[in-house]
Amino acid sequence: MEEVRLQKFLANHGVCSRRKAEEHILAGDVQVNGKTVIELGTKIDPDKDVVIFKGERVDEVEDKKVYILLNKPIGYVTTTKDQFGRETVLDLVKVKEKVLPVGRLDMYTSGAIILTNDGDFLYKVTHPKYEIKKTYNATVKGIITQEEVTALEKGVKIEDYTSGKAQVRILKIDKEKEISRIEITIHEGKNREVRKMCNAVGKKVLALHRSKIENINVKDLKLGEWRYLTKQEVANLLRNN
Repeated sequence: MEEVRLQKFLANHGVCSRRKAEEHILAGDVQVNGKTVIELGTKIDPDKDVVIFKGERVDEVEDKKVYILLNKPIGYVTTTKDQFGRETVLDLVKVKEKVLPVGRLDMYTSGAIILTNDGDFLYKVTHPKYEIKKTYNATVKGIITQEEVTALEKGVKIEDYTSGKAQVRILKIDKEKEISRIEITIHEGKNREVRKMCNAVGKKVLALHRSKIENINVKDLKLGEWRYLTKQEVANLLRNN
């Protein structure tokens, strides 16, 4: 078999994402043929070399590639294990393959998240340069104005960065309850970015749901349900990569 970079080998076998694998290599968590490897450019022969990750051998046989769309309920975290013992998305998705979440949704956000054991797919879909669009429905406190919508579209100051351009539209305004419902489409997906964007224009998010990843939506899935992505959906997500 052709030699592959160590971080790609780990990602392809569902150990972690490629970027996370690089961190583990630098931290000395990976051994090849009994020796700790800390060089990111290291290549291995999957047919001959024995790879150990944190004391456990990485399986030689690569699982069948699977791509799963989950409609995540509130209360679940998007990690494989949680140090506080909270339920994770893997408690909802029971498959024999070792899958990883593609990106994250915070514990109090519901909606679309993809899980896969394909390291290359995970890398390409989460890397900012590929600009995968994510669409959110946000219920916010107060009556949102067109000026605030325009500010969100152009980008707002958040901590040490400015959010990228977004597509924003008002879905509903309830003057009696003093709440607004808006749709926001972004492609960056930094930590809690939509919530921080809304806070930046003085609107606290009361509820947040990710309705779509590109054109893949969860409207036909109940909260907690999942399905496999079609080959065409996978191809569409990778079309610009």
